[in-house]
Amino acid sequence: MVLLELVKRNLKLYFKDKGLFFSSLITPIILLVLYATFLAKVYKDSFMSNIPDGVVIQEGIINSVVASQLISSLLAVSCVTISFCSNLIMITDKANERIYDLTITPVKKSTLSLSYFISCTISTLLITLSTLLVSFIYLATQGFYLSGVDVIKIILDVIILTLFGSSLSCCINHFCKTNGAASAIGTLVSSIYGFICGAYMPLSQFSSGLQNVLCFLPGTYGTSLIKEHMIQGSLKEIEKIGASESLINGISESIDARYYFFDNLVSEGAKYLVMIISVFIFIGIFILLNILQNKKSK
Repeated sequence: MVLLELVKRNLKLYFKDKGLFFSSLITPIILLVLYATFLAKVYKDSFMSNIPDGVVIQEGIINSVVASQLISSLLAVSCVTISFCSNLIMITDKANERIYDLTITPVKKSTLSLSYFISCTISTLLITLSTLLVSFIYLATQGFYLSGVDVIKIILDVIILTLFGSSLSCCINHFCKTNGAASAIGTLVSSIYGFICGAYMPLSQFSSGLQNVLCFLPGTYGTSLIKEHMIQGSLKEIEKIGASESLINGISESIDARYYFFDNLVSEGAKYLVMIISVFIFIGIFILLNILQNKKSK
């Protein structure tokens, strides 16, 4: 099958570049250390400010909430930003003019573009799932209250976010013809995406006007999904000590685990639907861009 051979070829080229692979692999781990070192106290202070007087929560549960927020923020960003590194194979083919060797063959342009997307997704998934494993180990040292269902949902969130990141990077990187341009865009996305998706700072802390604008971006729903599932176990423990439903909802809303489209609460199913539709839209756009480019070149 032509598609399978192209995917294998792209993966071999990616893993052949050891510097690119290991830098992509170690970057999220370094970020996790930095997050735990510099952001943990900020998240903890923010969490404690939402706890009313008279409510006592065990230190282990507090640490678990903070760690869950750190991990979900890291994964929400990494699933997207790492895909821009994994997608450099497509840019390299253009820069080295290998793309012309592929396009003069009977291979369909849609098949070629789909192979880039699939190989980007696979290589990114290897890194994001490895990061998730390390994150679970870190969470275990702070307080692991996740159920089996929560873990499965988190894995599903990572897969969907990775698909979203890969499809988005394919669309954006389509316009890049050099590795320098791709690196510049990757840096720009890395510095901006974490803010607009609510990973670095919960959208609940933004102005209402900005919140209303950002609620139209699909990445915010992916971030909310993984936050909702990551913190679920800790919230159940807080509920066991007699915390009110309003307090539980307040904690969820403060970190965007409960997310609103204007004044309407967005359900878990709706968040998944937004992300899945976004993936298919970006894949369709990427394939269409390649088909139009092929017609233009002819």
